[in-house]
Amino acid sequence: MSITHLLPGRLGFGTAPLGNMFRAIPDEEAAATVAAAWDQGIRYFDTAPFYGAGLSEIRLGDVLAEHPRDDYVLSTKVGRVVLDETEDPAARDLGEKGGLFEHGRPNKMVNDYTADATLRSIEDSLKRLRTDRLDIVWVHDVAQDFYGDEWLAAYESARTGAFRVLTRLREEGVIKAWGLGVNRVEPLELTLDLDEPRPDAFLLAGRYTLLDHDRALQRLLPAAAERDVDLVVGGPYSSGILAGGAHFEYQKAPAEIVTKVERIKTLAQQHSIGIKAAALQFALAHPATAAAIPGATRPSRIAEDLAALDEKVPAAFWTALREEKLISADAPVPTA
Repeated sequence: MSITHLLPGRLGFGTAPLGNMFRAIPDEEAAATVAAAWDQGIRYFDTAPFYGAGLSEIRLGDVLAEHPRDDYVLSTKVGRVVLDETEDPAARDLGEKGGLFEHGRPNKMVNDYTADATLRSIEDSLKRLRTDRLDIVWVHDVAQDFYGDEWLAAYESARTGAFRVLTRLREEGVIKAWGLGVNRVEPLELTLDLDEPRPDAFLLAGRYTLLDHDRALQRLLPAAAERDVDLVVGGPYSSGILAGGAHFEYQKAPAEIVTKVERIKTLAQQHSIGIKAAALQFALAHPATAAAIPGATRPSRIAEDLAALDEKVPAAFWTALREEKLISADAPVPTA
């Protein structure tokens, strides 16, 4: 129950920004970014119907359609069905992520984790992605940040609907793997406690980063490693604040986060390394982590990510982070 054999490398491309997250991105810029990822060797791409009401899938599919399907690994998500009818994207109720895709397509989205909706979602994604198959399917956002106190009801709907459908599709060879794609650790801990069904991996965004990793370290990652369930790290730059941006948790970063990032930047400068290298390599250092999938909307960002992956980070830098209590004493760090 692992996906390491499926993934072509430790760095993939998260395409949430291609759904016009935070800003309206020209089609040409989006296409050039995907093309840059391909040209520089990226072969794992992750997307979702949620990202701009299908916009990310459409843009990704337009570029990947130019390449042989066997040459890349593709994952998308279920849990939201995109309709033909329209609505105001800025007025959607997205829980803690309000306004995230206000520049996306106006198509109405319906939250639905039932078996029928799961099958429809996959069928629709295949059309938007212009492909005949998916490699990995994630059950999207069954967590507190979208459903508040009602998240367990959403989770139960997914457990009896999407989980079972995806297990059957995996057994039939229609997909190669499935899991949950969320921004909170609790749904993943709950899933690991189930006798059945058994996921192959989890996509966890924002909860195993330089800025936020204590909770994942305590129980989730040891339990996942014990059960051979891999972790794909989404948002290794914490929505951009660790890559020179102003966002944390998809909103403007609060003062305490800005201060913490400045402390990390100072240490990085003292050791002559980039903060992106520190963030990316930290996320990949845990034995349970199979890959990280930073997002990008500009072609130049791809080269930066690849350089950050290869940059040499001295052991003294990690020691300094621990001494200043900027990372957990229990967090694995890269070794030379």
